[in-house]
Amino acid sequence: MSILTVENMSHSFGERVLFKNTSFKLLRGEHIGLIGANGEGKSTFMKIITGELLPDDGTIQWNPKFSIGYMDQHVDLKKGNTTLDTLKGAFSKLFDIEKKISDLCNKLGTMDEKELSKALNKLSNMQETLDKNNFYSINSKIQSTAAGLGIRELLDKDVSDLSGGQRTKVLLAKLLLEAPDILLLDEPTNHLDEEHIEWLKSYLINYENAFILISHDNSFLNSVVNVIYHLEHKILTRYHGNYDYFLRLYEIRKQQLQIEYKEQQNEIAKLEDYVRKNKARAATAKQAKAREKKLSKIERIEIKKNLIKPRFNFKSVKMPESVIFRASNLVIGYDKPLSRPLNLKMKRGEKIAITGANGLGKTTLLKSLLGLLKPVNGKVVLSDYKKIGYFEQEVAESNTHTVLYDVWKTFSDLTQTEVRSDLAKCGLTRQHIDSPINILSGGEQAKVRLCKIINKPTNILVLDEPTNHLDIYAKDELKRALKEYDGSIILVCHEPEFYEDIVTNVWNCEDWKA
Repeated sequence: MSILTVENMSHSFGERVLFKNTSFKLLRGEHIGLIGANGEGKSTFMKIITGELLPDDGTIQWNPKFSIGYMDQHVDLKKGNTTLDTLKGAFSKLFDIEKKISDLCNKLGTMDEKELSKALNKLSNMQETLDKNNFYSINSKIQSTAAGLGIRELLDKDVSDLSGGQRTKVLLAKLLLEAPDILLLDEPTNHLDEEHIEWLKSYLINYENAFILISHDNSFLNSVVNVIYHLEHKILTRYHGNYDYFLRLYEIRKQQLQIEYKEQQNEIAKLEDYVRKNKARAATAKQAKAREKKLSKIERIEIKKNLIKPRFNFKSVKMPESVIFRASNLVIGYDKPLSRPLNLKMKRGEKIAITGANGLGKTTLLKSLLGLLKPVNGKVVLSDYKKIGYFEQEVAESNTHTVLYDVWKTFSDLTQTEVRSDLAKCGLTRQHIDSPINILSGGEQAKVRLCKIINKPTNILVLDEPTNHLDIYAKDELKRALKEYDGSIILVCHEPEFYEDIVTNVWNCEDWKA
């Protein structure tokens, strides 16, 4: 049974065409992975099917019998509500029924026999609804899901005090607790550490209903999906199977298409040659006309241009001192300590990964080491010869400048042509470069920020979750560039397969908890 049908959908942002006569179908129980390079339009597709954006053309049809769950990052988390209150909101209909039962029970003593009979029947039906939906297990469900996503310690915390990453995890937990007929998940692993990614993986493998998942974590995708929709060159192509199966079939289809394209080009060349030579001759004009008609009916095979893959090359300058920073009795935190006193030292040439569960203070540690945040106690001494390239995990402001203007004002000594060239090397097209930053995808915005760091000579890179939002091509290229970088690196990352070949040391924040 079809849950969602998209037919002949087209959508553009100005001159930039994202979809052209695109079709899509979601069937009951399917676990779909929606994949494609940064900027192809995956998140836009989610916004279109949820009604947040209107397509330029085509139809979007949902089966009204099914409930839809979409993690809306813009939902209002009201001050005064705890995380527990927010998660209980997933069961608001059941709590409303419980209140109705309570109100009705309080009125039973005032009813006559006829009213009492009706009320008891109504109470029985409402109670059956609660029992059927395991109402009295709600608390254990909440506790289990909160533990699985690493937010159990946040249950009594006011939601207005949560960080961006914590907020995302709370919204994800609420969505999973709602257990809709279809889940729409846009990069749900971005703010999860390894343990909680494994929990979500197990949850989705066993999820009985349907979901559409956008993710650049190919290992995660491979484990949880049974259908792949590949978005490339404005077209969605369906593949039955997991990510590994898609890769194999995609390569085979590319090779087949190349063969068919060459054969068709040879046939077209022969027909055109015959028409050109014989059209004017009376004896062969009829045959030439027939071949010309055949030419007009040929459905031309198009070989799409290869995606622009980024090329990252970090500029480095020499660090004359042997020690980059030294932290003495450093206690990190905001209103309360997040760590015990730390004595840390980073030597020239070291490449360090910082790992550990969310909420332990990895970003706080980076900001404290850089002098952007005053520590609770202790001190940090940074080398006077430092040249830092800092990639922040979250950039809060909505930047409406064009990509070109934003980067050019950072490198005002460069010509416009040079800035365009540097952005193109990072995998951005002319349309991206002339677009406002706030309409770009998360991956495209990350490439703009990386472009600024790459073109600034540095001797230490401080990177806070740089792989979030990056597609597989950009992630692989970033890994290569970091391995070849001559300077020092501090890298916060939840993906061992990304950082293990890069770093010389791993600092686990679990060992430093207050």
